[in-house]
Order: sequence, then structure tokens, then C-alpha cells
Amino acid sequence: MQNDNTTTISELKKLAIKMASDRDWQKFHSPKNLAMDLGIEASELMEKFVWSTTEQSYQDVEENRQEIEDEAADVLIVLLLFCHTSRIDVSKAMQSKLEEIKAKYPIEKAKGVRTKYTKL
Repeated sequence: MQNDNTTTISELKKLAIKMASDRDWQKFHSPKNLAMDLGIEASELMEKFVWSTTEQSYQDVEENRQEIEDEAADVLIVLLLFCHTSRIDVSKAMQSKLEEIKAKYPIEKAKGVRTKYTKL
């Protein structure tokens, strides 16, 4: 069984691409369509927590783990397909974004606070 410690992003991307290709779905996979689908899939994940308090959301995960894992996987599959279709190197993009976040939110100003960077 594969897990986060043994599977690369590239391997996950290949699995998602093969799944779509085997079904001849890539013809529907424009950046626009995949971006819209990503929003839909994220909304389905969010729906699992609607009306829950922050504390209840942890219990929701435990009580509905399979459904929530399925929705999270849907989000990841569509995101990986979007990155593939848009020729985005997700590892490179993430590292770049993390550097941007670090610059906007220096530890000495942002640690433990939820203030937007423009107000730090």
C-alpha cells in the first residue's frame, strides 16, 4: 500500500493522468474546466463541515473519515490534473510560494497571530 512517505508527487500525477486518459477524459481537461472542477470538489469537502464548530470538525473527520478522505483525494486529483494540463511544476510552484509567504509573514511578526501581512 502506498502512503505519503513512499509516494512522490510525480507518481501521484501519473496515476491521475492515467485514470483520466484511460477514460478519454483529457479532451475535457482545459485549465478553465479543471479550475472550475477544483472549486466544485473543494466545495464538496467543505460541505462535510458546514454548521460544525471548529471543535466538532475534528470529530467529523473521525466519524466520516472515508467520505472526507474521498473528497480530499478528489481535490488532489483535480489539482494534479490542472497542474499537468497547465504545465505547472507543483513542487517548484509550492516552494516558490512558501518563500513568498515567509517574506510576507516573518516569524518575528507573524508567529501566533492571524493578522494579514499588510497590517503586520
